[in-house]
Amino acid sequence: MQTEEYLKLAAVEDRMWYFRALHAHVERELERRLPGPAAILDAGCGTGGLIRRLAPRAAWKWTGVDLSPLAIELAQQRCAAGTDLREASVTKLPFADDSFDAVVSADVLYHVDDDVAALGEFFRVLRPGGFAIVNVPAYRWLWSYHDVAVQARRRYGRGEVLAKLRTAGFADTRATFWNTLPFPLIVMRRKLWPAPKHGSDVTLYAPPLETGFDALMAIERACIRGMGRLPFGCSVFATGIKRGNK
Repeated sequence: MQTEEYLKLAAVEDRMWYFRALHAHVERELERRLPGPAAILDAGCGTGGLIRRLAPRAAWKWTGVDLSPLAIELAQQRCAAGTDLREASVTKLPFADDSFDAVVSADVLYHVDDDVAALGEFFRVLRPGGFAIVNVPAYRWLWSYHDVAVQARRRYGRGEVLAKLRTAGFADTRATFWNTLPFPLIVMRRKLWPAPKHGSDVTLYAPPLETGFDALMAIERACIRGMGRLPFGCSVFATGIKRGNK
């Protein structure tokens, strides 16, 4: 991404509704599968928002990598002292095989030219029995100014994400859409209204709007817990397991 987008991300990631919702989905899966101490890789950690939010909440040891020197610099400023943060590509991770209990890749693969290679690296560095969490933007037809601003390569269908996870070797794959309730508003904003002057949609809204989106996301999380997955939405959230005994 461009410099201004990383600076915007660092400024709003701790407070914007979207990141609270995304990180809550990640936390749910980690808590369900990792009840005790574990080593977790944030593959494409950006400015460190996920690590910053979740590191204090459980006995998990976090490591982060990002290709951008600026992202790593900002993450080092924002995350706890001593957090292992490295400048590296998700398609060539600087770790030995079987190093982590979980790999999280939140809104990263759509920036990567060879996303299957990245998934293969996630598989390689996971211990047998470990799992990957992947979040990506949904629907090619929803491509807009936002994707251009963040220098995206693609958007995904649910089946496409599952197929790529399986190609990389993952089993027991699951995926759900989310960002379902705000979907009509997001479609109108990105396809019908003029593009904003400030680039991407990474921005903090007025407190009443942030509160409203938080409420919608809480409803969605309850629906996912009850139904397993949602039928459509602006994002795809997927998991896969590296089979084997720990």
